[in-house]
Amino acid sequence: MPAAPTPSRRALAKAVRAYCAKEYPDATCALRFTTPLELLVATILSAQCTDARVNLVTPALFAAYRSARDFAEADPAALMRAIHACGFYRVKAKSIMGAAALLVAQFGGQVPRAMDDLLTLPGVARKTANVVLGTAFGMHEGIVVDTHVQRVSVRLGLTDQTVPVKIERDLMALVPRNEWTVFGHRLGAHGRARCLARKPRCAACGLRPLCCHAGNPGSAP
Repeated sequence: MPAAPTPSRRALAKAVRAYCAKEYPDATCALRFTTPLELLVATILSAQCTDARVNLVTPALFAAYRSARDFAEADPAALMRAIHACGFYRVKAKSIMGAAALLVAQFGGQVPRAMDDLLTLPGVARKTANVVLGTAFGMHEGIVVDTHVQRVSVRLGLTDQTVPVKIERDLMALVPRNEWTVFGHRLGAHGRARCLARKPRCAACGLRPLCCHAGNPGSAP
């Protein structure tokens, strides 16, 4: 069992939650979608690709493939051409078609609402499942730890871990369950707006007084 969070880390998390709620009140999933299936496909495409690029590809993609059966029965070459700009298109096309085929065969063509079921789909790991459950269905089963959330949570001192599943575990212990989904969105928004990977905008960041990365040892757990 993981150790319980320290009081100082709990206080830090409370301050981060309050700041992010004020700074990014409307933060939500950056991927554009209208159905759970579209979100599932878009999230698979977002691996090693920016959400902005995925959003450029998906309008035409979703106009051509409207159901799980459409994706399952797609011509692989045509699907690869349609998603080529997202990178790793061969692997992603295989995952999308495999996931869609399983949706048709076992779930009536619908995206399931259970973590265990989602994890049986090709191309779906815990991060993707969390995106779909939290954003499409409003089910708070975990916290999405993408590259932004991973970077920000480590820099702030909310976790000492480097593996996403362990970072998620630490964050889940610090954040009320009903905030798990929105907290991931807000921390991700902060990563895109302020806590950039190469040149973080520390001077413009309201979390600077609390941040380990900005040289505040008192903020460390």
